[in-house]
Amino acid sequence: MQFKVCLIPVLLFSVFTAGAQDTLTNKKNSKYIFKSVYNTEATSVKDQCKTATCWSFSSLSFLESELLRKGKGNHDLSEMFIVRWGYIEKAITYIRMNGRHQFDQGGEFHDIPYIIRKYGIVPEEVYKGLNYGETRHNHDEMIAMLQGMLEKLKNNPQGAYTTAWTKAVEGVVDAYLGQIPEKFTYRGKEYTPKSFAESLGLNMDDYVAVTSFTHQPLYRPFAIEVPDNWSMQTAYNVSLDEMIGCMSTALEKGYSVAWAADVSEKGFSFRDGIAIVPTSDTLIKKKGEDSKYFNDAGAQKSSSAFDQPYPEKTITPELRQRAFDQQITTDDHGMHITGMVKDQNGTRYFVTKNSWGTVNYLQGYLYVSEPYARYKTISILVHKDALDKKMKEKLNID
Repeated sequence: MQFKVCLIPVLLFSVFTAGAQDTLTNKKNSKYIFKSVYNTEATSVKDQCKTATCWSFSSLSFLESELLRKGKGNHDLSEMFIVRWGYIEKAITYIRMNGRHQFDQGGEFHDIPYIIRKYGIVPEEVYKGLNYGETRHNHDEMIAMLQGMLEKLKNNPQGAYTTAWTKAVEGVVDAYLGQIPEKFTYRGKEYTPKSFAESLGLNMDDYVAVTSFTHQPLYRPFAIEVPDNWSMQTAYNVSLDEMIGCMSTALEKGYSVAWAADVSEKGFSFRDGIAIVPTSDTLIKKKGEDSKYFNDAGAQKSSSAFDQPYPEKTITPELRQRAFDQQITTDDHGMHITGMVKDQNGTRYFVTKNSWGTVNYLQGYLYVSEPYARYKTISILVHKDALDKKMKEKLNID
């Protein structure tokens, strides 16, 4: 997931808290009427600013909800701690692959359990990752420097790599993001990153990735073929109905869902607080261009479909697969599903927490229709116990 954004503030019309109202809508003067179906607890909305680090923001939001669910309290975990170690691990993989691999800002949900197992985690207050004279995240300069270094290194100029090059990469990353503390004090107790991770009581082996594509066999794991899957970890492949069922079942059982998806569709509008796939594109018209980073918070779109419900496309596994194969569906963005609502026509929508700040009517959330989720989901991450018994049996998960 490599989505880049830097938000443009807009006027807020209301305070949105999932589940705080019986009747909800997506924006001012909208004719959409939603009623809550399921809700899970979530921490505050964050802003990834001008970085492609949604994978860390969304995954940690998901884990913060897991801590709330398990009665462990409200914690703000450091996204940049994960990102920092991600850059180091990606650089090592890039060199091992002789430069025939992607090195950039993006990543996948399963990178977070991988990094936490290996390095631990720290609170946001301990590691903010802003060591370069800025108050908002922007990794463009750092990435340019790292990519330049790795481009030269991949040709192995000395015939064999020394033991120093990884330290040189760490030096650049630490110059921008800051050094990781060996020990720190949090809420009156002293921790290391690993001991803090242990204190949270989350077992990283409990989290599983699920996807749905027809080019791979069902009920077996495979590495999704997207550039940001640098660690080449796997997701379980299930049918399309079953994947949507996993999302619904999780919410019904009180679990939230990390959601990776394509958000480049015309029907995805953070500004309007909704993501839809209407039967006709004429229902969505652009007044101007999307921003440089596909961030439609700054785009000018008009749509009667953003103002009231219209019929949506029927999404089949074949349509979904064709969009993936033709790269119409790409691995754009990671978000966090915290609930479900229904509109006045009975269509289900996933209540989705974004990491673009609180600049829309829903203060950082949007409603994603089930047809949009069926069409544009790349993968999800869930606690294994969020799956129903039959699904766990199919996937051979205890």
